[in-house]
Amino acid sequence: MTSRVIPVAPFTLTVFGATGDLARRKLIPALFHRDLDGQIPDDATIIGVSRRALSDDQFRAFARQALSDHIPASELEGPEVERFLARLSYVAADADAEAGWAELAQRVSAFPEHIPVYYLATAPHLFGPICERLGKYGLAENGRVVIEKPIGKDLKSAVALNEQIGRIFPEERVYRIDHYLGKETVQNLMALRFANALFEPLWNNAHIDHVQITVAEALGVEERAGYYDTAGAMRDMVQNHILQLLCLVAMEPPASLDADAVRDEKLKVLRALKPIDDQNMAAVTVRGQYRAGASAGGAVAGYLDELGSSTSSTETFVAVKAEVENWRWAGVPFYLRTGKRLASRVSEIVVGFKPVPHSVFDANVGPIESNRLVIRLQPDEGVKLWLMIKDPGPGGIRLTHVPLDMSFAKAFKVRNPDAYERLILDVVRGNQTLFMRRDEVEAAWKWVDPILQAWRSAKEPPRPYTAGTWGPSAAIALIERDGRTWLEDGA
Repeated sequence: MTSRVIPVAPFTLTVFGATGDLARRKLIPALFHRDLDGQIPDDATIIGVSRRALSDDQFRAFARQALSDHIPASELEGPEVERFLARLSYVAADADAEAGWAELAQRVSAFPEHIPVYYLATAPHLFGPICERLGKYGLAENGRVVIEKPIGKDLKSAVALNEQIGRIFPEERVYRIDHYLGKETVQNLMALRFANALFEPLWNNAHIDHVQITVAEALGVEERAGYYDTAGAMRDMVQNHILQLLCLVAMEPPASLDADAVRDEKLKVLRALKPIDDQNMAAVTVRGQYRAGASAGGAVAGYLDELGSSTSSTETFVAVKAEVENWRWAGVPFYLRTGKRLASRVSEIVVGFKPVPHSVFDANVGPIESNRLVIRLQPDEGVKLWLMIKDPGPGGIRLTHVPLDMSFAKAFKVRNPDAYERLILDVVRGNQTLFMRRDEVEAAWKWVDPILQAWRSAKEPPRPYTAGTWGPSAAIALIERDGRTWLEDGA
């Protein structure tokens, strides 16, 4: 099987925070894999930047260890490793001071024909100062900047950050990255909807009963406890990842896959979300915080123990019943759920269809369960369509509920690229389709802010749940009050 790969122009990628966890775990391995597959031009170059004083060779040794830690040894046996490492160089620079910036400008200016890309893999409070210095030292001209989440902690701070960045980089050269949008299955959601006549005629409130979006993690906050306690699950996951998934499920068909055509439709969904505030917060939201329990066969500490504090009102779990108030989705609930230290690591979208209006079968054939489409993002990316079929064998009709199961790894027999591999090269190509536009970010905060305010006003602590379970019992009640149930692990 062959695929058409859009070529990439020569580029200079400058990674701020190049010795941090994101660069070590994701960015360096992603860039190596693209180089391994021949998708990085021969003269492309990568500059690492952080405050740590390192030589080029020391940074290459850091990158070599990152590859060893996160890439199978079988992929590191050829000459490609040395070719990749030769692309790397390093500049020590301080985002809050002038040290190192003149040297960085000299390094970047050595490649005047390259597309300059700046990836800000740093703490969020450095986004603005880095952009300002990129402008001050003449590095922003024709450059593209990649911004990681979180983009602000509320609407006011998001607007201020967007304005600060916008004074240096025009919107068409700002790439607000959400790695969930780079996942293969997320893009296959668009292919399923818009490349098949089967689904789109049924993609509305006449045929769909409800939608579930779950992003569950088995791990706790661990070394991110300090950051996490200032954010919580609502800011960390719902405001960005989960709302972006909701938008892709609920949006109208765009006129094309042009970046702004897609993002225009996502924005309409965000603006159509039914407000949640003091009046309805208690009925449609649940927040929780994990206590000590068991995970992966061993005992694990509770959130407060990992935080090293006796008290915190930060939620590590959120469940929300959301509604999109438009003609397509009126009356269809979207149940959103995310949390730390849950029973397993799974991210998936479940589209539950309405039951058949009338059964022609006798009662002894067994229950007729509703069809559902399960789109698995992680682990084991793939798609399942659950159908009722006849159980094989003589003696009359007996029905059973089984999935048509397509695992991407089994179906295509290729390595499933990491989301960052696709997204980094999309920046070089100038394709913003999978990146968030400023008005999307701000519309998401306009919906989330009143929920956070309602929680603060209620002054109720998060509901406790035991680590290794599926969250507080109130989250089960949230969906079962409507006669539905959470579906786990593609069931």
